[in-house]
Amino acid sequence: MAYTIKEAAEQSGLTVHTLRYYEQEGLMPAVARDERGNRMFEAGDMEWLHFICCLRDTGMPVAQVKHFAELAFLGDHTMRERLQILQEHKQLTEKKMEEMDGFLQKITHKTEWYERLVRETEAAAVKKLG
Repeated sequence: MAYTIKEAAEQSGLTVHTLRYYEQEGLMPAVARDERGNRMFEAGDMEWLHFICCLRDTGMPVAQVKHFAELAFLGDHTMRERLQILQEHKQLTEKKMEEMDGFLQKITHKTEWYERLVRETEAAAVKKLG
């Protein structure tokens, strides 16, 4: 099944403008076009697009995604370099996750503290009225 650019945008959660930008910047392989010149995203294009979104959503800069894409489009002889890029990105992502876990623990602690204060304040107000 092929998707129009609008459908591809809906499926990916990106805007049509972003899809055009990704294609213009070389992040996407050449997308097929129909007889009227409209882009038609095939299953492989969508899979690649979702992978690009994964890299971007985990903080990989566009320039690095572009470099990775260029290597991928060059062929299998670039696998080792692509592997190294992904390994480094994986390590950075794991580090960010550890940091975020620490932040979540602090927020959880502060939330519990406020919940206790609110309960105590409300209980004291009820007791005062009663």
